[in-house]
Amino acid sequence: MKKFGRMGAAILALTAGTMAADAAPQRNDKVFAAANAGRDGALALLKQIVNIDSGTGDVAGGARVASVMAEKFKALGGDVRVSPAEKTGFADNLVAVFHGTGKGRILIVAHIDTVFGPGTAAKRPFTVTGDKAHGPGVQDCKAGVTATYAALKILHDLNYRDYGTITVVLDGSEEPGSPGSTRLIKTMAAQSDAEFNLEGGFEPDSLIVWRKGAANMHIAVTGREAHAGVAPQNGRNAITELMHQLAAIDNAFPHSGDGTTVNVTLIAGGERTNIIPGHAEATLNVRYRKDADFAAVLAKVSRITAKPTVPDTTIAVSSDPAFPPMIASPVQDAMVARAKAIYGELGKSLGGIGSGGASESALAVSVGTPALDGLGYVGADNHSDRETMELNSVVPRIYLLTRLLMDMGSAPPLKAH
Repeated sequence: MKKFGRMGAAILALTAGTMAADAAPQRNDKVFAAANAGRDGALALLKQIVNIDSGTGDVAGGARVASVMAEKFKALGGDVRVSPAEKTGFADNLVAVFHGTGKGRILIVAHIDTVFGPGTAAKRPFTVTGDKAHGPGVQDCKAGVTATYAALKILHDLNYRDYGTITVVLDGSEEPGSPGSTRLIKTMAAQSDAEFNLEGGFEPDSLIVWRKGAANMHIAVTGREAHAGVAPQNGRNAITELMHQLAAIDNAFPHSGDGTTVNVTLIAGGERTNIIPGHAEATLNVRYRKDADFAAVLAKVSRITAKPTVPDTTIAVSSDPAFPPMIASPVQDAMVARAKAIYGELGKSLGGIGSGGASESALAVSVGTPALDGLGYVGADNHSDRETMELNSVVPRIYLLTRLLMDMGSAPPLKAH
């Protein structure tokens, strides 16, 4: 084999370096600069809405958050409207539609309700400690709300319109399964080429590629009341029976893991300290990968509860499914690959994980629209007073969402039929 001299080696090295540079994804410097410039504004908006209580069922609080965002979206040229909640007792939904000159129809969904009650924002307002932000809903999902606005502002300021429509739905009742917005989201998703869900991302830096379905199962026991001191023997203790049933159910199912899980989350019974309780009830939260898995849980619980332990007590089992599972598909996998390539423009890697948490993406997938989920800022410990959001994820995630809107707005994924 002929050997190359120093000059030949240098040429080969230069050529290899040029080829590697050509192969590397190129960062969009205008979008990156705009994401950096918009960071402080995005965090200021996040602080503003985190400091507004909007727990599920807080209709007034949800309206306040929606009002703030409505003005923001209107300033960007969006057609903004309020979509009334589909069930009483929940905050209304906000819809904003942006019209472009391209062909991709993208639906963005984020939610404005949190799991925290009135007064939480005053007790634990938005704060920053080191590289983390704290506060009720700072990650789930008010970070996603503000990331959506930040990305749309970049497109507006760059006068980028190579998309058909970008429709934003701010859901007022996601936490219990979107009872006030299910029809709206399904309708909007069916009219879209893809859904982007702004639930928070998790470490390691990743998108959510599948989600479990969620449902609640209710166990109601009816016994017989009696005076607890004079004639307790005449009573039939509903709480005692419920405890027996819950012990059997607790031993019958796993409580964590990637498969089906069943956990007791609510329990109630009794009226007064001196009455044998005639009624007791509990709620089981069920998470599952396939609809058949939930049917199997329901059947097994029904078999367990068919045999009361305390004589003369009766047991009723009912359920109310919330979100179906979000199941991955080849179209979705291709979307994730495009997202990973865009993140690579920043020299960053993006993984794909599953989640036991449910989201509106499952509603989109149920009508045949592929979804990208977990596009919000990265954080941890949702649904607790330890909830945090990673500040160093703000710019990369705004960049990712903006570039995804550009990428799939101009070349939308082909929906499976």
